[in-house]
Amino acid sequence: MRIHVADHPLIAHKLTVLRDRQTPSATFRQLVDELVTLLAYEATREVAVTETAINTPVAPTVGRKLSEPRPIVVPVLRAGLGMLEGMTRLLPTAEVGFLGMRRDDDTLEIETYANRLPDDLSGRQCYVLDPMLATGHTMVAATDYLFERGARDVTCVCVLAAPEGIETLEKAVGDRADVTVVVAAVDECLNDKSYIVPGLGDAGDRLYGIVD
Repeated sequence: MRIHVADHPLIAHKLTVLRDRQTPSATFRQLVDELVTLLAYEATREVAVTETAINTPVAPTVGRKLSEPRPIVVPVLRAGLGMLEGMTRLLPTAEVGFLGMRRDDDTLEIETYANRLPDDLSGRQCYVLDPMLATGHTMVAATDYLFERGARDVTCVCVLAAPEGIETLEKAVGDRADVTVVVAAVDECLNDKSYIVPGLGDAGDRLYGIVD
């Protein structure tokens, strides 16, 4: 498993504003969208392409286009939905699947309540979107769904990660697949409530408000 921390002044600036507890939801959503577009640029560096012959207004040449089968983008609901537009802005031809997952705050177990994915993901490049890689349990469950359907090339796009979550995911993935994690920053640790420190709070609540 590979970890890529996108080190760029614009990413650092947007992340700083996201962390600020005073940043309102509307600004938070806009910044997440912009930040994910920057992360998507890094995440798609190895997207599969095929050479293709074209004619420019001046002369014939050979360019490159995205290969078939098309990549699939998989936001983990609900917070991952706030990352979808930023990702598909760079991959407009990608298909989109959905995984609905929630964490029990007491047991920290992951419950899957929605699954909208193709049955066969063999040969597909998959991009999983989830703002926070905290304990790693949600991302482990998400990647397991993809592996069960034949995916072997998975990129996880996150805003923040904790070292504990990275370790958990790495152990779970093992040598089963080629997995890359692209993040804006790796923070210090998790607190006793399994929130990333210093983090930015609950990304879903800050994107969409608190839902009881």
